[in-house]
Amino acid sequence: MPELPRSRICCVFFLCGWLVSSHGTDAPGAVLKIDIETIDQAVTTAMAESNVLQKLAEAASKKQPGAKPIKGITGLMVKDLQPPEISLTFVPGTGLFMAVLTKITIAGRSFIGGNMEISLVANMTAKNKLSQDDSGSPKFSVENCQIAIVSVKTNLPSNMLPKMVNKFLDSTLKKVMPGMLCPAVGAVLELMNAKFDTMMAQMPFGALGSIQFTLLSPPIISQDFIELHLKPILQHQGGDPVDLPADPPALASLLPKTEPGTQIVLSANLLAGELTLLQASFDLNVTDNPALELPPLTTATLASLLPEVSESLPPSKPLVIELRVTKPPLVTIKEDKSLLHLFATMEFLSGDPSDSRDPLFVLETHINLDTQFSVREEKLHISVALDRLYKMGLSSSSVGPFDETPLKGFLADIIQVAYVPALNVALREGMPLPYLFGLKYSHTEISMFEGALVLNVRVK
Repeated sequence: MPELPRSRICCVFFLCGWLVSSHGTDAPGAVLKIDIETIDQAVTTAMAESNVLQKLAEAASKKQPGAKPIKGITGLMVKDLQPPEISLTFVPGTGLFMAVLTKITIAGRSFIGGNMEISLVANMTAKNKLSQDDSGSPKFSVENCQIAIVSVKTNLPSNMLPKMVNKFLDSTLKKVMPGMLCPAVGAVLELMNAKFDTMMAQMPFGALGSIQFTLLSPPIISQDFIELHLKPILQHQGGDPVDLPADPPALASLLPKTEPGTQIVLSANLLAGELTLLQASFDLNVTDNPALELPPLTTATLASLLPEVSESLPPSKPLVIELRVTKPPLVTIKEDKSLLHLFATMEFLSGDPSDSRDPLFVLETHINLDTQFSVREEKLHISVALDRLYKMGLSSSSVGPFDETPLKGFLADIIQVAYVPALNVALREGMPLPYLFGLKYSHTEISMFEGALVLNVRVK
């Protein structure tokens, strides 16, 4: 046996070491990099859904436990509560800093009998930690909440301002406002946490199975985004899991996030696993159909292509080609091209019901399909076109041995004209994408990198 060059030996050992180290490790099948705009819209939506403004007004109008009545002011109520101005920033390594500027007008009657109004501006600041809870979901919690009264204006006579307004601030506002606003922040964060739970929940994958994303490690918070490393769990309808190999590429560092929006990185292995759930719908029986404008699908056509076995073929009988995908689909992604690889058998049978159901011959094929991606209704859609019939070989034959090469062009035409349209119908439903707090994917730019598909999503 010839001696291998040293460089070849080193390469072999490196490859073996990589396989050992990567196999069995939990590599993310998807990575989410959630930008501040997405979080801002999610928080705004959560505040609207929780009806927090109305709750603030109701709480402010009620007599607070322990609060002493204010002499000279009766019938206090919140007359106006303006929509808050919310400012959010990420706190690297911790979570989310929230500043909420609230404008409130409180009305009542003064002791002199006239209507009184006090308009105040309060600034609430809250530092919120993002962590991973016991169930494995991301979770926000309020770490520090403070209220500052920015300004106070009143319609009372100026000579009443010092004593009465100071009394009001000291005995009521400074004590009541934190207990009123800070729990509201907690309520909004609880809604955000519920949306995180939905993100991690099992989602139906059509009628064929389900997909669920689990958090592999605690969230990573940088100055520009929250980064979540997700492991997909795919199951067939009966509960059997779809095994995904570990992804060699480090998806999190595949490319820097530079564009605004939330970035979703999907590994090629994840896409292949999702297509495995659909594999049963990729099978097709091809019969003669003049509308397809193909040569007649008959034994006579086969005989003209395979003269060496023409005498062994039944004379001028209709043909049925049973195409069956026998191995899990494979997806390869490069910067300029993505391919779906299907490994299928093609069984050629007589279409005459009186003939034997034993195949005339069986071919093993490797079909390469060019893939195009789009996003609609929070689903990834794939459409395919024939790239080429990459490989084919004779697996078995009851009509004798033959060279299958003359069939290649004929079969490529059948795949393009008959099989590809049927495949696109099977793919039409789309693949569920990660749930982003119930927000709609308003605009998505798609790019491809080695081993991964990258979606840059703007939400609404």
